[in-house]
Amino acid sequence: MDHVDVIIRQWAAERPDLDTRAMAVIGRVARLSMAYTQGMQRTFGRYGLNPAKFDVLATLLRSGPPYALSPGALLDTTMVASGTMTNRIDRLEQDGLVERRKNPEDSRSVIIALTPKGQALINEMMAAHVATQSQLLEGLTAEEQEALTTLLAKALNSAETSNSHADQA
Repeated sequence: MDHVDVIIRQWAAERPDLDTRAMAVIGRVARLSMAYTQGMQRTFGRYGLNPAKFDVLATLLRSGPPYALSPGALLDTTMVASGTMTNRIDRLEQDGLVERRKNPEDSRSVIIALTPKGQALINEMMAAHVATQSQLLEGLTAEEQEALTTLLAKALNSAETSNSHADQA
């Protein structure tokens, strides 16, 4: 029995008329997200990063050579507000992990690029990050991980579709 089971049993006693199956799923997903975040934040901390800094560095690395993107492309990929992104870039630049360069395609704009120090850090950190994620899932077999991935993708699509329809109403 986990924490969510306790809550579901309390609701069943207080309001037996409620169908709490969705609450059981969403409660577990929320607690799972917190547990995963906690584990990953320990890894980020060992490298002097936080989730926000990691997000920018990882986005630049996975973009491939030359490991540089426009601030707009970073915004699109990370889905944060413009001011938030500027703050992240400023902090990473102060740490010597990224630099602003003139955009070779438009001299009026800049691109954000990994510095050699930033590239070395995020490459080293990625191995630790993937290891942490694997440890967080070590209680599941490979088959269970695949099944969970499939179910979570379906649940995510359902929730995003539902939210999209609600936004349009």
